[in-house]
Amino acid sequence: MSLMEQIRQFRVPDGAVAIWWLGQSGYIFKSPAGTLAGVDLYLSNSCEAAYPEFDLKRRFPVLIEPEELDLDLFLCTHNHLDHTDPETIRRLRRKDTMRFIGPPPSCEVFRAEGVDESRITPAWPDCRLEFADIEIHGTFALPTDTSDLNHMGYVFRFGAGPKVYLTGDTDYTELLEAAARHQPDLMITVINGGFNNLSPWEAAVLARLIRPRAAIPSHYDLFADNALDPRLFAAALKATAPEVRYIELEHGVPLVFE
Repeated sequence: MSLMEQIRQFRVPDGAVAIWWLGQSGYIFKSPAGTLAGVDLYLSNSCEAAYPEFDLKRRFPVLIEPEELDLDLFLCTHNHLDHTDPETIRRLRRKDTMRFIGPPPSCEVFRAEGVDESRITPAWPDCRLEFADIEIHGTFALPTDTSDLNHMGYVFRFGAGPKVYLTGDTDYTELLEAAARHQPDLMITVINGGFNNLSPWEAAVLARLIRPRAAIPSHYDLFADNALDPRLFAAALKATAPEVRYIELEHGVPLVFE
């Protein structure tokens, strides 16, 4: 059975969310009602060819081929290739059944890769969207370079269950603390430090400001030239925000968070 079939058949308890990590900042969330949302799904090896000056070859295989992806919502936080991947979107077979959500530059990629305008919903920091039993709030993220100034994050609420804050790629600024008003239960944060993203220490400081019950490190695993030991975040979290529980995901293995 493929991973996508496993996800489709997985039962999520009431008051919980199931989370699958597909690498980098790519996640699939499943609500108790069965609604599936994917965020920043990079399901190709396109970055290697686009940026030959870096070692951006995948360090592990694609876990779900784009043609197999079967979601209700396909979201992006910004249009860097490892977050809004044209090849992944081009190869999707279910463009006519998914809702595509992202900031304007990502929406342009959706259109260019054959997504009908009726399936596209623009998003921005502080927007509020609702689909089936998932409520979505856009959050601020500080752009990491001038190639895309439309970075954002998301806070998801799954039915009456937990709220999950996904930082997206972001440089450090105290303005990130604004996400605390959503009172997220779980924070998924970039930690790689390179390319102007949050370092493990900065991510731990953000956890102290946001005050989730638990935090998951992200964006450190896929490329040799963007790799980091996540235990650095675990140590920083223990020193800076000891009340926040550290959770480290495994690729393709579900986490049920209540």
